Amino acid sequence: MKNFLILTNEQKDPGFRISKQIQDYIEKNGGKSHRMCEFTRHIQKDMKCITKDTECVIVLGGDGTMLHAARLVVDHDIPMVGVNLGTLGFLADVNLADLSKTLDLLLKDQYQVENRIMLTAEVYKQGEKAATYIALNDFNINRCGASRVIGLKVGINGSTIDCYRADGVIVCTPTGSTGYNLSAGGPIINPTCKNFVITPICPHSLTARSIVLAKEDVVTVEVEQIRSNIKEEAIISFDGREGLSIVPGDQVKIYKSQEVTPFIKATEVSFVQILKEKLL
Repeated sequence: MKNFLILTNEQKDPGFRISKQIQDYIEKNGGKSHRMCEFTRHIQKDMKCITKDTECVIVLGGDGTMLHAARLVVDHDIPMVGVNLGTLGFLADVNLADLSKTLDLLLKDQYQVENRIMLTAEVYKQGEKAATYIALNDFNINRCGASRVIGLKVGINGSTIDCYRADGVIVCTPTGSTGYNLSAGGPIINPTCKNFVITPICPHSLTARSIVLAKEDVVTVEVEQIRSNIKEEAIISFDGREGLSIVPGDQVKIYKSQEVTPFIKATEVSFVQILKEKLL
């Protein structure tokens, strides 16, 4: 590949010093690059910097920057590679020490592409679709307001599986299994798998556990009115961004999206090795 788009989180790369180095390196080695310095969380999906000849998006920042970039390029089917300028770096997995080697492999077409599944959530209010969201990591439905549990009725393919009394519930992809899901006691899944996971958040129960689902499954979540004198309310968030509030009578439907996020893998480091490095 020869044509690159560089998306930079300026908070992680002040003055775009590293971004400029990458751009110079690519152009000195026969490639072309466009550096988008004004990249922020507020840029919409129709940004004009993604041209027809763009073959790869290089993202500089942390995992949060990668999640935002994934939503921006999802309609363009362009593979991404992340340069880790953050802390953990599960998604932005190229370290600065390996940057030149990675760029050489990209320019020589010596890489593989991993297609990571995404999830779609549809929010229904009074039976009408009110919003649709897409996420690479996870959807979280959390309680609002005071520190008290909420009631959440969770179903799979039309059958209720549990009525949690909890702080909320997480529905995550394999890519997102090492995030909030892990902190909530959920399982780690290899990011190349096609399953997804339901994990209750702090359930008031001795038996509530995570459930690993097949790619064909459809999850529904509804807020229950468990107290007559209190307004029950939750909020849905996707990849760390807040969406609509959810009240009794509303329904959230979550399923595997038709869209995928292509990740470039230019090294032979395995997922197990990454886990050992990041978590142990």
